[in-house]
Amino acid sequence: MKVTMNIECTPEEARAFFGLPDVGPLQQRMIEQMEAKMDKVASAMDPETFLKNLFPLQSEAFGELQKAFWNQFKFSNHKS
Repeated sequence: MKVTMNIECTPEEARAFFGLPDVGPLQQRMIEQMEAKMDKVASAMDPETFLKNLFPLQSEAFGELQKAFWNQFKFSNHKS
């Protein structure tokens, strides 16, 4: 024997019928928090701030670091 039942109801009505909690307000708060965090990250992505975070060393110190790197490369190349 096969029985088929079609029940038309909204998702809210189905949740209430099965005793499941309404998570709509929780989802809304979570979305608001995620939007706030995304806004904070996006505001820090302007090019000047991004480069300062990427290269915290001053330009002179970066140049010295580059020179030290190349000097090390030259010395290790002669040893071979």
